[in-house]
Amino acid sequence: MCEERVFKKNDIVTVTVTDFGNDGEGIGKADGYTLFIKDAVIGDTVSARIMKVKKGYAYARLLEVITPSPHRTDPPCPVARPCGGCQLQSVTYEEQLHFKRRKVENALRRIGGFSEEKLRAVMQDTEPSPRTLRYRNKMIVPVGTGKDGAPVAGFYAGRTHDIIPCEDCLLGQPENGAILKEILGFMREKGMSAYDEESGEGLIRHVFLRRSRESGENMLCLITNGDAAEYAHELQARLGPGAHPEWKITGAGYSVNRERTNVIFGGPVRPLWGKAALEDALHSEKYDIHMRYRISPMSFYQVNPYIAEKMYEKVLDLAELTGTETVFDLYCGIGTISLFLASGAREVIGVEIVPDAVKNAAENAALNGLSNARFLEGKAEEVVPALMKRENLRADVVVVDPPRKGCDETLLDTITGIAPEKLIYVSCDPATLARDLKRLTGCGYDLTFVKPYDQFAMTGHVEVVSLLQRVSNTRERMITLDVEMEDHS
Repeated sequence: MCEERVFKKNDIVTVTVTDFGNDGEGIGKADGYTLFIKDAVIGDTVSARIMKVKKGYAYARLLEVITPSPHRTDPPCPVARPCGGCQLQSVTYEEQLHFKRRKVENALRRIGGFSEEKLRAVMQDTEPSPRTLRYRNKMIVPVGTGKDGAPVAGFYAGRTHDIIPCEDCLLGQPENGAILKEILGFMREKGMSAYDEESGEGLIRHVFLRRSRESGENMLCLITNGDAAEYAHELQARLGPGAHPEWKITGAGYSVNRERTNVIFGGPVRPLWGKAALEDALHSEKYDIHMRYRISPMSFYQVNPYIAEKMYEKVLDLAELTGTETVFDLYCGIGTISLFLASGAREVIGVEIVPDAVKNAAENAALNGLSNARFLEGKAEEVVPALMKRENLRADVVVVDPPRKGCDETLLDTITGIAPEKLIYVSCDPATLARDLKRLTGCGYDLTFVKPYDQFAMTGHVEVVSLLQRVSNTRERMITLDVEMEDHS
């Protein structure tokens, strides 16, 4: 009987990669032992050094590609390997799209409990992004101190908070690198220190940049560990339109965050100069839509507008609006989806917990001359029952686009109590999507459509649009919801 091999840290192994992990890392087996190897591509045979041993599996670092996979390609970014941002630059784009479909399917099968037969019936191929580089309209760049003591900007190495210097991320806009270089130069000249996570000292934590695709204007926000108002005039002189008209930085501010936390923004954004918000637009030729949006720094707005337009057009396809429907858009943000829906519904009611976003959403409805969209601030699971009770409303279609953690359980119960004919679920996390779909399909809904969208090209992340349709008599749940609303009135 063969003795099972015991692996330890720093062992070097040869592995053939047979699968991708959740974040795009290669997976292979050595003597039956599972290894996760960043930068290894499915189909590669590689040598790797074991870095961390767990029970039954280990993490390893790629040393050499012995036999390259047909899916392997040269990454365009010079820091693709050390940087933790783009996990898939070494993978051909066609294989990236296949990987993202498999990622969604695996989550729906393993977490959601959906059968292979069901998934074959409802799953669509991944919609490719019209751009795979230079697509992001927003970048949040950590600032730290280099080995020479000078400030550096870049991105965290995988599973660490060690900054890999990179002023020009190829997913961001072309002017970002020059803007960051100018900010770092200003910091050196003024003796402005970068934030240090261990000591909690230092002024500049992050640089936030957001760009309007429509106008080319940029918004700048510094995340600081203290007041930065004294630098307002000098920063405007160095970075504003007067100094660099090609950058179009038409507004800048700063947000003070003194907490030792991974949360980026601290308090409200205080002005340094210029406009407090950007304007951008999204389009649909199919529905003859041109929607303009006013966006403040802390408001959510899809980072890839090129694919966002395709997603929102699909939401309209699935909603099949005739002009008579009442639609609830929950987690509505600044109203990006709401206003697309308002073009075809009788009324759209958006609910959002972020005050700035609710304000922006109302401004955006007015900006586009829409009187059939209104926006309410608060938790959807609290706002919706009270609204329905007060106005005797019923929703024909409900749309949700929650953060990565998915929908609150109480909100899911509220939605199934409302019993809309259609529920369109937009998700940026297949795992929480699968969890929530499992709950919803157990409450009288059938999953009829799932399509991944490559919102985050070159990374392991994926966006998903899905449709659930009511199939059972939910009158009993509607009565239960009425009783719950009566109890809270």
